[in-house]
Amino acid sequence: MTSAAVPAITSAGTASSASAAKLQMHREGAVLVLTISNPAARNTVNPSIYRAAAKAIRAASRFRTVRAIVLTGEGEHFCVGGDLRRLVRQRKLPQSEQLAHSDALNEWVMAMQEAPQPVIAAVEGTAAGSGFSLCLACDLIVAAEDAEFVMSNVNFGLSIDGGGTDSLARSLPPQAVIEILLGGSVHHARRLHDWGVVNRIVPRGTAYATALAWAQKLAQGPFDVQARIKELVHSARGRSRREQLDAERGVLVESLYSDESGKRIKEFLAARKKG
Repeated sequence: MTSAAVPAITSAGTASSASAAKLQMHREGAVLVLTISNPAARNTVNPSIYRAAAKAIRAASRFRTVRAIVLTGEGEHFCVGGDLRRLVRQRKLPQSEQLAHSDALNEWVMAMQEAPQPVIAAVEGTAAGSGFSLCLACDLIVAAEDAEFVMSNVNFGLSIDGGGTDSLARSLPPQAVIEILLGGSVHHARRLHDWGVVNRIVPRGTAYATALAWAQKLAQGPFDVQARIKELVHSARGRSRREQLDAERGVLVESLYSDESGKRIKEFLAARKKG
């Protein structure tokens, strides 16, 4: 898989502001860079992007010429999660369809964990909801000093998805995890760095460059040994990520189709439209 052989991967969005949503992919030497590209909507994601990202990472996993992966967002933000307007429409459709969408997001998360290459998140601006979960699913996180992280799901009457409960529960004591998940409030990069969740804090606008340089350094290391170390770390934990993803999936779908979630999402979108 040479640099010239890497195709551009795009995926159409499902709402007006998300219609330009796509996943961009390019190589920087031995590093594969995946960019969530929907800057007009702060890089909201949709099921098409879930599937494109999982496919790209699974493909890269088969080539030793790809030695590290960087996940980032285009522009000022990393990713603010899913498009609420899509979720409003989803509530009118069968739950089985949302279960399939959740499975696609989970496949992205599992693809990152199971890839032999280290995956580094480069976070500028905001990482919210499933966007926060996605950066937590990476092996390493580089964040701008003013980056903000928030599990906003609870604000819309929704449970967590993308492995957020799993990633945080493996990294932090229950009290800290509950605070992050139930409060729905912003946590700054510095605090998460102090907790050991974020690896490196860098000046604003330099997260991608720092992550890329780190990835290129790791790319010079022994491929097989790095892959085995990564596998050992993930297998050393109790409940499997797949089990946690499946548990999250069920609760997320149940909460999406609840009256409480419908009311909260509608109120939020109405207030944002007025603003």
